[in-house]
Amino acid sequence: MLKIIRIVLQISIVGVAGYVLLTQNTVLTPLVMLLLGIFMLVAGFERIEKNRKEFWGYAFVVISLLLFMVSWQDFFLGA
Repeated sequence: MLKIIRIVLQISIVGVAGYVLLTQNTVLTPLVMLLLGIFMLVAGFERIEKNRKEFWGYAFVVISLLLFMVSWQDFFLGA
């Protein structure tokens, strides 16, 4: 199940980021960061599920929380 979610997120991230790059419209940049945060969270849980003592699974979860914070600031504060 996590693999399917990860693949759907990868396709959507590449699509939205490609649109942002082609149109040079930076309004959707927080959406790209939010999708990337969700992707990193799913990838982290997937790695933690496979091996309990792996460092990168926990690192992905922490990085996803930082991405959520940055996208939240950009969505609501307009920074």
